[in-house]
Amino acid sequence: MEDAGTGARDRDAEGRARSARPRDGLGRPLPYGERGVERQPEGVVRTPRETVAEAQALLDAGKPFHAHEVFEDAWKSGPETERTLWRGLAQLAVGLTHAARGNVTGGARLLRRGAGAVEEWAGGDGGPRPHGIDVDGLARWARELAGRVEGSAGSVDAKGEAPRLGGSR
Repeated sequence: MEDAGTGARDRDAEGRARSARPRDGLGRPLPYGERGVERQPEGVVRTPRETVAEAQALLDAGKPFHAHEVFEDAWKSGPETERTLWRGLAQLAVGLTHAARGNVTGGARLLRRGAGAVEEWAGGDGGPRPHGIDVDGLARWARELAGRVEGSAGSVDAKGEAPRLGGSR
């Protein structure tokens, strides 16, 4: 990464733009030099079960932004037939992230969009519990949380609102 003090854009080893700023648990950038939460490595290929387990651990820790990055890896590296599922799960995690940041409109919108994507995927030939994921329960959770988020003026507790990917707590 390039020195942030030069005004040049941070870049990764391949030359792609990538911010070197540390981030908090909800993925918000912090000032250079502050201690942030370790970021998820990008481009990691995991099995579906590993993806679900790692994302669940991050959700349980109140880090939905980081869980979204795990789902995004699955979305980009997984089979074409599962992309809608993983994209929808990533949207649910980002929706929870926005709701926890106090972004009512963005949080509710992404929660509903993610719910629709996972339901769309399950409506195909994938079945209702792919890789142990409770698709129907997640869609219900997302729509219920979206309604509560819209009815409040504040943020939600990401850890307290984290869904169980495999079903009830």
